[in-house]
Amino acid sequence: MDDQLPPVRPARPPLSRASVMLRLAGIGAVVAVFAGAFYYVNGTLDARRLQPKSFVNALEQNSGVHPGYRRNHAKGMCVVGYFQSSGDAQALSSAQVFRAGRTPVVGRFALPSGNPYAPDSSVPIRSFAVRFTQANGQQWRTGMNSMPVFAVGTPEAFYQMLQAGAPDPATGKPKPASMPAFFAAHPETAPFLQWVKTARPSASFATESYNGINAFYLVNAAGQRQAVRWGVVPEGQDAAGATAPNDADYLEKDLAQRLAAGPLKWQFNLTLAEAGDPVNDASKAWPPGCKVVNAGTLVLEKAEPQHTGECRDINYDPLILPSGIEGSDDPLLAARSAAYASSYVRRTREVDQLPQETRP
Repeated sequence: MDDQLPPVRPARPPLSRASVMLRLAGIGAVVAVFAGAFYYVNGTLDARRLQPKSFVNALEQNSGVHPGYRRNHAKGMCVVGYFQSSGDAQALSSAQVFRAGRTPVVGRFALPSGNPYAPDSSVPIRSFAVRFTQANGQQWRTGMNSMPVFAVGTPEAFYQMLQAGAPDPATGKPKPASMPAFFAAHPETAPFLQWVKTARPSASFATESYNGINAFYLVNAAGQRQAVRWGVVPEGQDAAGATAPNDADYLEKDLAQRLAAGPLKWQFNLTLAEAGDPVNDASKAWPPGCKVVNAGTLVLEKAEPQHTGECRDINYDPLILPSGIEGSDDPLLAARSAAYASSYVRRTREVDQLPQETRP
C-alpha cells in the first residue's frame, strides 16, 4: 500500500437505527451531490425518453425554485488559488497540468441541495469543484464530494431516487417510507448507506477530504491508458472545534478566517485502478491497496462571494478535460455533463432575479 495514503480518522459513534431512518427519509436531496441533473449526451436515457428537464424539474420540485441559483449545490462560495504539480504523474498523463510548475485554479465549495438558504449543518456532505486552466488554454474541470461513493450507478436509478424524495402534495414533505423503500430495492446503495451511518456535518470546508468518485483515464505520450479516481486530502488544516456550531452559515465564516491566516493546502492524489476494479460504476469502491500517486498540492489563497466571484459563471462540467485525461464509460459522467449545461442555461437567464445584495 502506498505510504502517501491519508491517515484513517478515528471512528465516530454510529447513528441509532431511528436516526438512520430519519436521515434516509430525507436523503433524496443529499444524494443529489453529483449532478444538477442527469441525461445522456444524445438527450435521452432510454426508451422512456428521460430528458434533461425531467431531472432539473425533479430537483426543483424537491428543493424549490430559487431563480438565479444553481439547481443543485445552490449554497456555496468561490475560492481562488493554484495547483503545484509534483511532476510524479507525468509518466501517466501528457496533460500539461501534471508538468512541474503552477496551474491557476478557480474553485467552489458548496452544500448539496438546491436550497441556497439551507443551514450548513443540514447535510453531512460537502462538495468541492475545481477548474484548472493550463498555460496552453486547455481546461480541466472536476467536482468532488466528501463521501467515498455515489449512492447509485446509473442515471435511471438516480431519477428514481429523486422521485422517492419528492414532497407529498398533502404534507409538503417526503413520504417517510419512500426513501427507505428505494434503498431496500437497490442493494448497490449499501456502501453509501454504510457511510451515512457515521457521517456528521463537518465544522469546516478546509478539514474535509474530497473524492472524485467517478473514474477517468490518464493517457501518456505513448498512448497508454490508466484508469484512475482522484481526490484531495487536507494538509495541516486544524480540525479543532470539529463539532458543527449552532450557526446556519458557519462554513463561509470559518473559511474566510482560515484564509485570512494563510493559504490552505490539499494533497492531490491519483488512485490507480488494477485489473478487475469497477471503472464504470461510481457506487462501487475500489479495494484497499491500490497504488496512489501524489500528483501535487492544491493551494487556495482567497475566498470570494459566489455571486460576484470568479466561480459564478463556471459550469463545472466533468467532461471538460485537457489532452491526456479522458472520461470513462461511467454513464453518470455523460449524464452529468449534459445536464449541467441544462441547469446552467436556466440559472444564467435568471441572474437579474437574484436578491439585490448578491448581484454583481
